Amino acid sequence: MFNPSRDQVRQFFFRSWAKYRASHPLAGLEVQAVEVMLLHPEYHDLLDRPSESVQQEYPPESGQMNPFLHLSLHLAVEEQMAIDQPPGIRRELERLMAAGKDRHEALHTAIECLGEMVWQSQRDGREPDAATYLERLKKS
Repeated sequence: MFNPSRDQVRQFFFRSWAKYRASHPLAGLEVQAVEVMLLHPEYHDLLDRPSESVQQEYPPESGQMNPFLHLSLHLAVEEQMAIDQPPGIRRELERLMAAGKDRHEALHTAIECLGEMVWQSQRDGREPDAATYLERLKKS
């Protein structure tokens, strides 16, 4: 899925979670997705109720983080770290961990920087700027 819809992303998380809960084998990205979901017990109830939560809206003014966006950003940062793209991301995350953040906290710092970069690029109608993202992470 290179350009999944909102519903496809949500269904992926629901299916992966259901397979995990039923002790069915996970494949590929499902493994990483479940690892990330296990880091977020606050989302487990939502994931257990797909028919009730699939259409849930999370407008910014509600002050509530969109859990599907959060989980997706987690997966994106995990992939970035694995392939060190943008170049230097792995080093910055390792720096944060060496400075005392646990891995999850370091990933959340990167997620915040990535989310802001994506928001700015959408707001300004520009391509995402990896250099700005990495610079913000370096300052964290």
